[in-house]
Amino acid sequence: MARPKIQRKICARAPYSCFKPNGVPMTELEHIELHAEELEALRLADQDGLSQLDAATQMQVSRQTFGNIVKRARSKVAHCLVNGHALILATEKEQ
Repeated sequence: MARPKIQRKICARAPYSCFKPNGVPMTELEHIELHAEELEALRLADQDGLSQLDAATQMQVSRQTFGNIVKRARSKVAHCLVNGHALILATEKEQ
């Protein structure tokens, strides 16, 4: 049985609920969900330029857990950009 998920500290929320390619209706696109913790990890690592250790401390998770979260987030974003899918930004309540 998996361990229960520890609550992550998230300081910023997405201003929008999704990003998608222009000119293509949402009904025709595959949807990839980016969780709030993944967006926060991207913000801390890529926008704020924090080290994994500093970002992990800020999110109140281990450095390894932070590395796994940011790796998952980058993979999802790259998949959407390369393949033209919609990126749905989930709120904490939707997870």
